[in-house]
Amino acid sequence: MRNVLTFLALIVVLVSCDRKSKTEKEVEEIPVKLQLHRFDKAFFETKPQDMQDLRYEYPFFFPDSSNTPYIERLQDPLWKEVYSEVEKKYTDFQADSQKIEDLFRHFKYYFPQANTPVVYTVIGTMDHNNKVLFAKDTLVISLELYLGKNHKFYAGEFPEYIRQNFDENQILPDIVNAWTQYKIRPPDNTFLGQMIYFGKQLYLKDVLIPDENNAAKIGYTPEQYAWCEENEGYIWSYFLESKLLYDTDNKLGERFLAPAPFSKFYLEIDNESPGRVGQYMGWQIVKSYMENNQVSLKDLLNADSKAIFEKSKYKPKK
Repeated sequence: MRNVLTFLALIVVLVSCDRKSKTEKEVEEIPVKLQLHRFDKAFFETKPQDMQDLRYEYPFFFPDSSNTPYIERLQDPLWKEVYSEVEKKYTDFQADSQKIEDLFRHFKYYFPQANTPVVYTVIGTMDHNNKVLFAKDTLVISLELYLGKNHKFYAGEFPEYIRQNFDENQILPDIVNAWTQYKIRPPDNTFLGQMIYFGKQLYLKDVLIPDENNAAKIGYTPEQYAWCEENEGYIWSYFLESKLLYDTDNKLGERFLAPAPFSKFYLEIDNESPGRVGQYMGWQIVKSYMENNQVSLKDLLNADSKAIFEKSKYKPKK
């Protein structure tokens, strides 16, 4: 009997793997040719006398009419050092570009009408709120914010909970974030609505970057993700007992959704928790919804948060 059960379990695993491989094989066959421009290299390897030629090639990166501020940046020792560190880390961008191209194949598979954007890598001003920008058919990646959380540029400038995501493994999740903010139905002003919004965004990472680990998708360390898994039932009980789901208090976003060193239950558990546990919970609700309903990704993005919750049959892990 035990052998039979083992055999049946093996068949289930093989069928599951076959389904996944079938989808991935179909994704691989989608013709996508990445158009990636290393503007960071083009700019900092340009001679001052050739700045006007670069301006003609990339006019959208030169809002000022004069070349003077760009030449000054080119010759500034600090900017030169930033470029040196970026070049040291990303001399060969081939592996990253292949991953981005594969991400775009997933976009086309699930959203056939979506246009594949042209990608530009740049060195920006370390604006951590805009690590990746998406506008129309253009995607801009600021590489100075992906040098590794312990890089000397970040020490003393950013708190740990921010700089922990200044890592190469956040490029793909950040691209998905930038792309989805224009695709997902805006949330209502309830705590549940905002949780579901982030849950949709995270669920899209499940299907668009399936090879990334869950901790990277949400921007947690493995330990932080494990904490949420272990305490999922407690978090959910707290939300229900405190009647937070349909609360419209703006402070709930600050406590449980916004980037922070920890979530604010106002209990001893705070110091153990990571920030943004509300995003994690929204993710679990959306996962449950998709598992229990025959819904396309497009329909998910436009679905009402209350309907998603009611149809999700969500039950937290014990």
